[in-house]
Amino acid sequence: MSRIERLGLAILHRMDPERAHGLSLRALRAGLVPLPGPVDLPRLHLTLAGMPLLNPVGLAAGYDKNAQAIGPLSRAGFGFLEVGAATPLPQAGNDRPRLFRLTEDRAVINRFGFNNQGMQAIGARLAARPRGMVPVGLNLGANKTSDNRAADFAAVLAHCGPHVDFATVNVSSPNTEGLRNLQSRTLLADLLTRVMEARLALARPIPVFLKIAPDLSPGELEDIVEVALLARVSGIIATNTTLSREGLKSANRDQAGGLSGAPLFEKSTRLLARLSHLTRGILPLIGVGGVGSAEEAYQKIRAGASAVQLYSAMVYRGISIVPQIATGLDALLARDGYARVSLAVGTGRDAWL
Repeated sequence: MSRIERLGLAILHRMDPERAHGLSLRALRAGLVPLPGPVDLPRLHLTLAGMPLLNPVGLAAGYDKNAQAIGPLSRAGFGFLEVGAATPLPQAGNDRPRLFRLTEDRAVINRFGFNNQGMQAIGARLAARPRGMVPVGLNLGANKTSDNRAADFAAVLAHCGPHVDFATVNVSSPNTEGLRNLQSRTLLADLLTRVMEARLALARPIPVFLKIAPDLSPGELEDIVEVALLARVSGIIATNTTLSREGLKSANRDQAGGLSGAPLFEKSTRLLARLSHLTRGILPLIGVGGVGSAEEAYQKIRAGASAVQLYSAMVYRGISIVPQIATGLDALLARDGYARVSLAVGTGRDAWL
């Protein structure tokens, strides 16, 4: 981490977390953040659901909710980006405060509730975005007051799908009341049917991923896998934030909302390994939850992930953590004799089962 980045993080951590979040986006857009450019190392090249990636380290949804910093984020070392979540109508989200640092635990709790500017504004930015070698996807959401949430997901995909490289069905955020109920077998099947119909109507059908919660029972996970395979989704993202508070030390540990960051790593990786076992390599998986180092990214990959995503680690380590993880992952693959990252996928899964 450079001296400038260390100073910037120190200043941001003196602010309210949500204000600091917004300021970091403005600094990126203004060109005030040094960016390394693409991390392009042959050992890290892969194809994810038909998308060629320079490396398997992606940005998780939630940081750039309104697709305002795609250009600079594409130069930050990520192999792919996910923006959003976007809902059909703009919505303010839940009351503030709704974002909390848990510094002792290297974690974050949020209860944003899909605050975003709506698919019209987000779609316009996506249509105007710079095109390059870093795929950009959109996290799909539903409005809090909607009486037909399945239709909301399909509507966002229909409107924004022509302007993105992939989309994610987010039925696993804990911050919109009742949303996680859509992970139940019957509701999920109906939702994915409608979303996949909207995908087929696009002039250029794109990969559609399903993002799931870490707090699922073994039976619930089995149901989700069966429904996802029948719906022919392109892959599964595991996982979203957790409602668990086990082992936390920070003063904000009892705040309501979804917990992300370091404490989520083990829980999400164990579920990822079970998911890999259930899917038998049929679906590519993206591992999310607690990735803050090259070793942790490598563990996700060896547990069954084809690629990983991160967000909370940047709160504590800055955006320079992205190229550090990618280049560190390359070194770990070389150490263990893997010529391609894809050859390491799932090789350590049994240790997590």
